[in-house]
Amino acid sequence: MNIKDKRMNGKHFRKRIDQIWSDLNKALDQINRSDNSIIGRAEEILMETDSAIKQLKELLRQYEFADWSEEIWFFKMTKPKFIAIYIYYSKVLSIEASKPFADPEVLKEYYENERAGLLHFYHEYKEFINYYRRKSTYLDKKYFVRFKFDFKLKLSPELYSYDEEFSTSHDHLVSQIIANDMLEQFLSSKINSGDYPGKDVEIPKQIEWTAPKVALTELLYALHLTKCFNGGHSDLAEIFRWAESSVNINLGNYHKTLAELRLRKTDRSKFLSLLQQNFNQYLDDLDE
Repeated sequence: MNIKDKRMNGKHFRKRIDQIWSDLNKALDQINRSDNSIIGRAEEILMETDSAIKQLKELLRQYEFADWSEEIWFFKMTKPKFIAIYIYYSKVLSIEASKPFADPEVLKEYYENERAGLLHFYHEYKEFINYYRRKSTYLDKKYFVRFKFDFKLKLSPELYSYDEEFSTSHDHLVSQIIANDMLEQFLSSKINSGDYPGKDVEIPKQIEWTAPKVALTELLYALHLTKCFNGGHSDLAEIFRWAESSVNINLGNYHKTLAELRLRKTDRSKFLSLLQQNFNQYLDDLDE
């Protein structure tokens, strides 16, 4: 009997994907919190991501899409975010392993050259990038349905070696867009992080979070779900690491904190309600 004869329903398929994605992000968060070097962390993350992609591929092998819109959803929205993590950390590993041991000015130039290299990709695929960023859909059947390769379209040069059961003509390009956006942010942070000759840097006073940790957790979840960071492409773990570093706090196991928020009997978003109340009061006071 063909394994696809026992077809799981769409709800179960998406639930399994969500679990693989959640497990991957928890693993990445744990790795990035370790004391390993960025090279060591990138290598560990690549292994974890490769394992998650293999699970995703095996899951798809056991599933038949109900219609083309479900297939487009998978190859436009779901698979690319997994592949993007692999591409991103592969590039970070390559950049960090190859960087020169040099003075800050040379190192800054090195990162600037890497960032300039991203422009070639944006120029090469500018039409598709424009299509994707504008959330267009009129060519989705050509771009994100398998076995629909139109060689009149501009295709990725790696397409010939793709697994046709697990790839469409353009899902890899979506992954590259997401990964390069992340890499742009990484390189910008490297370029702007140091004191370079001739650059007068004012060191800001450290700002610390002094409200309860649970309040910040509540806020960060809300901002993440509202897609406030990087157009919604930032991982939850990445957002929490940024917040911890920015306001000098350790939020611990924020997944457990969320579970505790769910158990509140009344007003589970108490801090968000307080923010709204205080801001509205401030506006009312200004009107008087």
